[in-house]
Amino acid sequence: MPSVLGIDTSNYTTSAALWTDGAVLQKKLPLPVKPGTLGLRQRDAVFHHVVQLPSVLEALPLAGAELAALGASDRPRNREGSYMPCFLAGLGAARAVAAAKGAPLFRFSHQQGHIAAALFSAGRLDLLKGRFLAFHVSGGTTEAVLVSPDPDAVFRTEIVARSLDLKGGQAVDRVGAMLGLPFPAGAKLEALAAGTDRTFRIRPVLRGCDCSLSGIENQCRAMLERGEPKEEIAGFCLSAILAALDGMAGRLLGRCGKLPLVFAGGVMSNGMIRTALSEKYGALFAAPEFAADNAAGVAVLAAVKGGILA
Repeated sequence: MPSVLGIDTSNYTTSAALWTDGAVLQKKLPLPVKPGTLGLRQRDAVFHHVVQLPSVLEALPLAGAELAALGASDRPRNREGSYMPCFLAGLGAARAVAAAKGAPLFRFSHQQGHIAAALFSAGRLDLLKGRFLAFHVSGGTTEAVLVSPDPDAVFRTEIVARSLDLKGGQAVDRVGAMLGLPFPAGAKLEALAAGTDRTFRIRPVLRGCDCSLSGIENQCRAMLERGEPKEEIAGFCLSAILAALDGMAGRLLGRCGKLPLVFAGGVMSNGMIRTALSEKYGALFAAPEFAADNAAGVAVLAAVKGGILA
């Protein structure tokens, strides 16, 4: 039975995924980040990917797999000049395997992989045949794109809204650091926020369909200096991100018409945000295991591009 291998080496996760007959088996290893820091330099990320990728690939049943195609993420977004050295580690490994197996290699952006992983997880790959709105919210990106079918790249994206300053994942990690949480702080911050039932009435800062998130960090720091409970600070941070995404989604639907909404990226694994936007808009989300950086979407896209998955 033909299989498709996907590889993604993002700034914080080494991952590979094997698509076989509609199912995806994925393996991921987070990059080691020193306590008290908020990230990695690119040269360190590349080094860690080179060290970790063999172990990730060895954890997949590749020995007997009939690889019909490979997919790799080679850049952050489908935009001219979009580049990060960390993706070279995964691309190089994918090229080597493709050459050894005599299989075609298809390249996609990291953002395309996130969107495809969300669609696959939600059971809505059929949306690839039409237009929809997709939010990609992570440590390096907070933007909404209009997605349209494309015969060469499976789909193309057009940025229609974004954060003008701080990204959603940056806000989470910076507030998490304030509260003494390890990096990345998403899961720990969500658990901390579950310790309060306080509700927050937040008016997001919007400029058209774009948002500004820098005020979240400042307000959380002010709350901490006033001695407010850490649980409430965590709750405020997540509520403010939700308010911004809600505001952006409402304005985009008013501008673009009633299109399906898809949310992808590590920040979108948050249960509170997921529940609120799903109930209000019928939005689609990746399951948590498909939300964080992973190669699953890249494998699915390669299967589609290779004509293995209709």
